[in-house]
Amino acid sequence: MNRFPAGFLWGSATAAYQIEGAVQEDGRTASIWDTFSHTPGKVANGDTGDVAVDHYHRWRDDVRLMADLGLTAYRFSVAWPRVQPTGRGPAVQRGLDFYRGLVDELLAHGITPVVTLYHWDLPQELENAGGWPERDSAYRFAEYAALVGEALGDRVETWGTLNEPWCSAFLGYGSGVHAPGRTDPAAALRAAHHLNLGHGLACSALRGVLPARADIGISLNPSVVRAFTEAPEDLDARRRIDALANRVFTGPLLNGAYPQDLLADTAGVTDWSFVRDGDTEAIHQPLDFIGLNYYTPAVVSAARPGQKGPRLDGHAAGEHSPWPAADDVAFHHAPGELTAMNWPVDPAGLTELLLDFTEQAPGVPLYVTENGAAYEDVLDADGRVHDPDRIRYLHGHLAAVHDAITQGADVRGYFLWSLLDNFEWAYGYTKRFGAVYVDYETQARIPKSSATWYSRVARSGGLPAES
Repeated sequence: MNRFPAGFLWGSATAAYQIEGAVQEDGRTASIWDTFSHTPGKVANGDTGDVAVDHYHRWRDDVRLMADLGLTAYRFSVAWPRVQPTGRGPAVQRGLDFYRGLVDELLAHGITPVVTLYHWDLPQELENAGGWPERDSAYRFAEYAALVGEALGDRVETWGTLNEPWCSAFLGYGSGVHAPGRTDPAAALRAAHHLNLGHGLACSALRGVLPARADIGISLNPSVVRAFTEAPEDLDARRRIDALANRVFTGPLLNGAYPQDLLADTAGVTDWSFVRDGDTEAIHQPLDFIGLNYYTPAVVSAARPGQKGPRLDGHAAGEHSPWPAADDVAFHHAPGELTAMNWPVDPAGLTELLLDFTEQAPGVPLYVTENGAAYEDVLDADGRVHDPDRIRYLHGHLAAVHDAITQGADVRGYFLWSLLDNFEWAYGYTKRFGAVYVDYETQARIPKSSATWYSRVARSGGLPAES
């Protein structure tokens, strides 16, 4: 058995809009995902998060379920429009009370709460004012962060500002397959910068209200980008996608500057004049941890003459690309089996990612804040769900984490995505990532075989040689 370090956090993760429901209760107003999901044609089957898996009313049972599984940590997001409905002004105490109760229940069961302040649910009023492409959204986010920090800072010690800002910027404002559904590459780049700025301002705001013991970080979804061949044009395609997927965030976050090649590559889209003096310094805040979300690598090449076909970048290919100034880059599947998301399974990419960030951010602890897979889960005649494919997936990726640790990566915890089957964004309820099956008609929770397997791993603190 491969042992993990003492104190390693064995967790699961969720997002507010995907699980809470209760979208019009206790003062909550619409987020961009409420609006988007209610727009015909945007989400599979017209699904919405109006009810989701009703966590807002079932949270005590869900915490008990986590405890029964032996989890030692739970990463959840706070719904911005539940706390600050217009994105401005004072907090709604009823909204904060929900999170206060959730945190207290977690602590009572010995489960460490890990808060993510933003998992894509921008208040619709802020989108009406321009959304993330507008600078003011960064300041509003910092104000909101301080409100939540003041409310929960006496009991929560681990804080993440943003989850996957790449998706917020480039899927929300570039390809339009995520809320708010805009398709403007220049707006996507502005959004990326203002998300970065919002992170930096929120870090400062949180440090002004949280106890000194609190840890503050961010969860990114970096792409492990590989060239299809060693040809110079394919290597350059890799460099360009690495800039758009990764260094647009790690540049200012870790080094205090945007990479020059990114600015040059996208000069035909924008002149980057929205970056003002002092912005990159404000973004370049000390980080107490970096969260990394990993599912599958990206394989790219220069597009060949006459090449046509779907864009295999894993991001719900639509009419518009999420990659500004990179229409001549082609994406390919990595070798290996595919999940129900049509994503290749490649655990080695997770080891590569963890070692890369160990080198990029020396001395900064790492967490795997999301990792998991969707499969075609079904109830059998006995009312159980057997998911051996997911068990193999998790075993392979936990082995990859262990490999990174043995090579010097300071990985402090792993958060399985996800605790529960839920609203999977533009895929609606057609994709199941949960370790726990949810019957959407009855809201019954049924732990899958993978939940039982993961529970054994969490309780033992070690990974068996075979899955």
